[in-house]
Amino acid sequence: MTLPTTSLASSDAPAAGALELDAAGVTVVDGEGRTRTLLHPTTLTLTERRVAVVGANGSGKSTLVRLLDGLLVPTTGAVRVHGLDTRRDGARVRGVVGLLLADPEAQLLMPTPLEDVALSLRHLPRRERAARATALLAEVGLGGHLHQPVSTLSGGQKQLLALTSVLAAAPAVLLADEPTTLLDLRWRAHVETLLDALPQQVVTVTHDLEAAARAERVLVVDRGRVVADGAPADAIGAYRELMAGPPPELGPGPASGGDAAAGGGA
Repeated sequence: MTLPTTSLASSDAPAAGALELDAAGVTVVDGEGRTRTLLHPTTLTLTERRVAVVGANGSGKSTLVRLLDGLLVPTTGAVRVHGLDTRRDGARVRGVVGLLLADPEAQLLMPTPLEDVALSLRHLPRRERAARATALLAEVGLGGHLHQPVSTLSGGQKQLLALTSVLAAAPAVLLADEPTTLLDLRWRAHVETLLDALPQQVVTVTHDLEAAARAERVLVVDRGRVVADGAPADAIGAYRELMAGPPPELGPGPASGGDAAAGGGA
């Protein structure tokens, strides 16, 4: 389904600007007082309309992207979204950036679809919110579920509702953190089609290399560093090579088959 240009894919959304990381890094102190680095100081300027971020679980890719919505601030360096510093102008940044999570239940706050979308429209006069929310839900195929309890929607319907609620606020930038991970094949294709059609700048964290290949630019994150950055074919190729070895958590194996056999017979 193609979103009408008068609604969620509205040309009223602000034009894409620069997303800038200036030596931005993130460290945390664990329960034993040890400092852990989640993201080493990173410098990037993202102006492309479609950017994909790939990497192994725990690599730091979500940390990198969460810096862009102002809810996570860097412990070193700075992050700017359309010229707004996320540390000083966090509230304004969150007016520019929308965030779509892997699990829609983590961000659906209201009991019905109509109420959830209307919440995102709280900048409108109260009398206009319900009519606008109704129109938006009808355009994405959820018009028959306005008053249905959110808890009874399918997983795909919940993600579609979450996307509709985020876009109702007309952000200039959409951050999508593994938005199709929990979806079946049909719903995954549907949500990806909607995301691909948006006029907003979209930065997507994903394990789906087919989806990443449709981006204009791909970042590969490993152990808290951006280790590849470029055109999809090159960056995804580098990622495949990086993932070709055994998981680092496994540690070294036996020195040789002979030593293992000897040990077993002792």
